[in-house]
Amino acid sequence: MRRSAALAAALGLVALAGPQAADAAPAAATASGPAALHWSTCPAGSDAPRGTYCATLKVPLDYSRANGRQIKLTLSMAGDLNAPRTLVVNPGGPGEPGIGTAKLVWSSLPQDVAAQYNVVSFDPRGVGASTPVSCGDTTKLLKHPAAPYTPTTDAQEQARLTVARKVADQCRANSEDLLPYITTENAARDMDRIRTAFHRDRLDYLGYSYGTRLGATYATLFPSHTGRMILDSVVDPTVTTYASQYEQDPALQHRAGQFFAWVAKKDGTYHLGTSASKVSAVWDAVRQKLDAHPAGGRAGSAEIDDLLASAMYTDLDWGNVAQAVSDYRRGDASTLLGATDQLALGGVDPAQLAYNCVDDAWPRDWARWHRDTAAAAPKSPLFAWLNTWYSAPCAFWKAPTAPPVKIGSAKVPPILLLQAKDDPATPVEGARRMHRVLAGSRLVVAGGGNHGQYLFDGNTCMDQHGSRYLLTGRLPADNSKCPAAPAP
Repeated sequence: MRRSAALAAALGLVALAGPQAADAAPAAATASGPAALHWSTCPAGSDAPRGTYCATLKVPLDYSRANGRQIKLTLSMAGDLNAPRTLVVNPGGPGEPGIGTAKLVWSSLPQDVAAQYNVVSFDPRGVGASTPVSCGDTTKLLKHPAAPYTPTTDAQEQARLTVARKVADQCRANSEDLLPYITTENAARDMDRIRTAFHRDRLDYLGYSYGTRLGATYATLFPSHTGRMILDSVVDPTVTTYASQYEQDPALQHRAGQFFAWVAKKDGTYHLGTSASKVSAVWDAVRQKLDAHPAGGRAGSAEIDDLLASAMYTDLDWGNVAQAVSDYRRGDASTLLGATDQLALGGVDPAQLAYNCVDDAWPRDWARWHRDTAAAAPKSPLFAWLNTWYSAPCAFWKAPTAPPVKIGSAKVPPILLLQAKDDPATPVEGARRMHRVLAGSRLVVAGGGNHGQYLFDGNTCMDQHGSRYLLTGRLPADNSKCPAAPAP
């Protein structure tokens, strides 16, 4: 499924605490500051909030030809330009815009941590206000209601395959010159250019979700320039992106079971069943009804499946999803339609596909995809085919895959790993594998399953671990556990 940003659920949902960034533009850079950067207002249409300022930085499209074509990175910053340290943040994705993240993170830091850091984020290469990749207008390819994710006929499967091929073809037609270079390795090299622009000997870094892969890649490539690094909601470094979706499937199904159990405890509010199994049965009945009679003529089972998948990232969304389905069963589809329409606006994510499809090799034989997905479906009936279709354009991608950096192949400085036990997007086994390959790292596991722990889950224990490390650079003496944050 979409490797969405750990902060996506936090944006607009989490109340920010801590000091506020100054609203005046940073003063001109001094000899001790980022001399290569000139800060001003952020690009129109970006998600950067008030109090954030942006700058651009040129980086090589192809690092093997560093003096060749240059592309643009757009950076954002919040906090004091002359703070002792700079914390670079990536919100995940891959392909998630980052220039709105700096203010969000800096404003959420405890005051003593915020006093030590300015926070910098950026739209990675291929994304948003940096030199972006494009797949052209894909809206005509995506019809609603969409066909059910799990194909019941060969015609349904072939129709979705046709869309996947057309998406891959359009991406090549619109961005063929960029696609081979939209890789995690190149994005990590871009971060070293950011470090240099800020005249820092070491890169302090906070990465969520896919940002953990980016950070671990940086640490492997540039261990002598790696400073304090937090990797939160950790990607498995030992498997391909193709294989990782099959790790996600059962984790998503398990998390859905937890959601159904939570809804059952609140049957007096939602009236969807008094046990997890009863809620699950009602959910399946709603999906079947929507297939037969799409709500508003545009929301069928695929759309409600998307809604459920999006809610697996954080239990903050569970009440909204349960209420939408409850209202629909009472004859009011407006909440359901509003939620599914909002998700439908996302459509094709060119940058996410660009990173996923080029970062490592994908099977080109669709029979392999079908066989593997059919094998996964009995244990993950709600998510196996959904997850596969999100990635299906990679089977037909028209750019060469890059040999991935072997994370942990170099000795890296001590790194802090934060992870939720039941995180469905980045299952906990992947965090354990990252801990094993990053010698000297420490892993802190929280109860619960929310994706994105530090600063945005209301978990005091996890926040203390992260903030103490940023302040002191000292890891816990050993791996540790935290209780889950309170359920909504």
